Amino acid sequence: MTGVAAAACVLTPAAMAQDAEGSTLSADEIIVTATKREQTLQDVPVSVAVTSGATIERAQVRDLKDLQTLVPSLRVNQLQSSANTNFYIRGFGNGANNAGIEPSVGLFVDGVYRSRSASMIADFPDVERIEVLRGPQSTLFGKNASAGVISIVTMKPRFELGGNFEATYGNYDAVTFKGRVTGPISDTIAVSLAGGLNRRDGMVRDLGTGKRTNDRDRWFTRGQLLFDNHDNLQVRLIGDYGKIDENCCAAVNLRQALPTAAIFALGGAVNQPDEKFDNFTYNNRLSTNDIENWGLSGQVDYDLGDVQLTSITSYRRSNIVTDQDSDFSSADLLERNFQDLRIKTFTQELRANFDLGERVHGLLGAYYFNEKIDQNNEVFWGTDARGYANFLVQSLSGGALSIPTLETTFGALEGDPTKYVGTFYTPGTGLTEAYKLKNEAYSFFGQLDFEVAPGLTVTGGLNYTHDKKRFATGTTSDDTFASIDLDAAAYAPFRQVLLYQGALQQGFSASDAANYAAANANNPAANPLAPLRDLQYFPPFMNVPNAVEAGKVGDGDFSFTARVAYDLTPSVNVYASFATGYKAASVNLSRDSRPTATDLAALRQQGLAVTNLRAGSRYANPEDSTVYEAGLKGDWGLVTANLAVFKQTIRNFQSNIFTGSGFLLANAGKQSVFGIEFEGTAKPVEPLLLSLSMTYLDGKYNSFVASGVGDISGSTPPGYSPLSVTFGGQYTQEIGNGDALILRSDYHYEAPFMLVEGLPGLTVTDTSGAIVDATAAIQAARDFKQDINELSASLTYAMASGVELSVWGRNLLNDRTILQIFDSPAQPGSISGYPNQPRTYGVAARYRF
Repeated sequence: MTGVAAAACVLTPAAMAQDAEGSTLSADEIIVTATKREQTLQDVPVSVAVTSGATIERAQVRDLKDLQTLVPSLRVNQLQSSANTNFYIRGFGNGANNAGIEPSVGLFVDGVYRSRSASMIADFPDVERIEVLRGPQSTLFGKNASAGVISIVTMKPRFELGGNFEATYGNYDAVTFKGRVTGPISDTIAVSLAGGLNRRDGMVRDLGTGKRTNDRDRWFTRGQLLFDNHDNLQVRLIGDYGKIDENCCAAVNLRQALPTAAIFALGGAVNQPDEKFDNFTYNNRLSTNDIENWGLSGQVDYDLGDVQLTSITSYRRSNIVTDQDSDFSSADLLERNFQDLRIKTFTQELRANFDLGERVHGLLGAYYFNEKIDQNNEVFWGTDARGYANFLVQSLSGGALSIPTLETTFGALEGDPTKYVGTFYTPGTGLTEAYKLKNEAYSFFGQLDFEVAPGLTVTGGLNYTHDKKRFATGTTSDDTFASIDLDAAAYAPFRQVLLYQGALQQGFSASDAANYAAANANNPAANPLAPLRDLQYFPPFMNVPNAVEAGKVGDGDFSFTARVAYDLTPSVNVYASFATGYKAASVNLSRDSRPTATDLAALRQQGLAVTNLRAGSRYANPEDSTVYEAGLKGDWGLVTANLAVFKQTIRNFQSNIFTGSGFLLANAGKQSVFGIEFEGTAKPVEPLLLSLSMTYLDGKYNSFVASGVGDISGSTPPGYSPLSVTFGGQYTQEIGNGDALILRSDYHYEAPFMLVEGLPGLTVTDTSGAIVDATAAIQAARDFKQDINELSASLTYAMASGVELSVWGRNLLNDRTILQIFDSPAQPGSISGYPNQPRTYGVAARYRF
């Protein structure tokens, strides 16, 4: 059987929960809050996987991207910078690299929503458990959970002195320190302070700069204060701060093209495709990843007996400054690809849990969300750009043209031969971008659980969410060549000469060549300058709002949950459910933000459209998801088994694909997946705990006509591994003096799957930008697939005194794969990708008290 779902026990001892500072509880005592109230894992009729703090420690999970080796239905990618992390559950997910796109998988830390991926990376020394809820969760979590939820629950402060400290050392000079101290300061007030430091040398040699990249340099702190009157009132205040300053992320060349020859001609270098896993790269400057995250939150819980009131208030800030040598070569083609992103988020949740007698449990709540995004980008040509472009122009024209020739010819045809001289691909010219987004949303939700008969519970839930966004751009281009209209009437004599010369080379007679050239001088489809459009990287930008586009989008939606759960026996529960989900419209905050075809026509009619403007999208419409699911949970003491079978669909899935210069945001008509998830554990002998988690997915685009590579309806979406499996085991050998020796291991496998639906930079388009041929773009995506074979293990000597000594290793088989592929920026026809991490290993020491 395959599967990943229902259940809950990535019990590698993910079935072992952790109380305060490290003791363990049995599986049936694991408490989860997946339905926003406390229930045991076995009783909650939701597809949820739980990973305990103990498992996270022993598996050396350093941040959330490592969690995927324990939860087969979860896939996590960190790409482009330390600020970009993408989450997928059951193959659904998006959001990274574009701040205007909200993730389909919502991340919550102690009930507080983290809206963007930059705030989703942290080492938590005080984590109690991580719950991964699969499938739409919008009824209780609003617009932020159309594909699922990752909920991190940290330990509350305790009214007795305790704590834990950990230090590790690994290859690449990896050093981590983290710890937590907690205790009372009065009978009613307890506090805790946690913090950590994570540093590592770069795993990849940069042969262009002589330095190393893909390093780690991050630290954080988290303080909590708990007021508990030990009767009916608890107040929990949390403040956290985190800082990242790293050189990330190395890309490698996977396929070379004509631009690669241009780079070599300039004396630059890129790796050869067969060297992609040799742990080196080429850049002419170091990257910047300066990321600051901090936040404050307060939770108030008031127990009135049959009613429990909860209020969660939060304010968060993310300040992200990144820069990258985005041509991924030692040549200075792009001297700057800078981004300064500021995000401010305020949230407020109010809810009431109540009981009506002994058979009805209810929940009512309201949620408010307010966020402001301020983003400034700069991407400029470098000192080698002009020579690089000149090589390409000469190659594309068979030596007939060059950059100086184009400059003088265009200027002369406009009446001033010196107008453009020395202006094409000038260092320091390019695009200066500015984007602002204001997002306000509110939702009201409720759910009732009615035990209609002993062991039989019927659940109904409803959520209404309203979301509105206002956005504005202030983007300017001084890329002179990109502002040239190659179809302009003024250039007809030049085009006619080129057509005449081309016709003669094809064997036309002089008279026929002249007639052909005269007839087609103003025909865009026959324009001999058309190949140069691929070199117009930063054309003028149509800013919004304008007379046609208001820069506003708003919508609202109802989400539903209906579920029946039945206790077949005290050890076996079954359930069947139907749920819908909602994700609000997303805004394209990138240089590929363009008006729709209808708006473009209106702009042209009013004479407002800038030169070389093509149709595209400013935003994607809301997603609507639906899931039908049936599950079984069994706990027979020595054996547990959890099975879920589901059919999940998302209409208007928000696809975000990199084009080589920006991001194309588009709605797929319908995307669906059929899946089976299985998780189970067995204890054949007392010291040994075995676990198995499996996920089978069969997904497809039922309808996706306007993708970045054309109509791909009926194809398999990227990111869907048809089979994911995790085998785990833990052997605990008690030693007579109270010490224990603990051996644990996990093996994670994913069958090969495509990384992207296609590469837009390899498509053939007409003069309007419409796709004429996408064969090469789609085939390239099929040529580069990812598969995963990752083995991790640790051996721990745990002393009764609270001291633990461990040796550990991750990716022990040194399995290498490509995490993502994309069109190489400013290099038409070339393909780049991000490789995964090589083998890591080390030693660790912990102390608990």
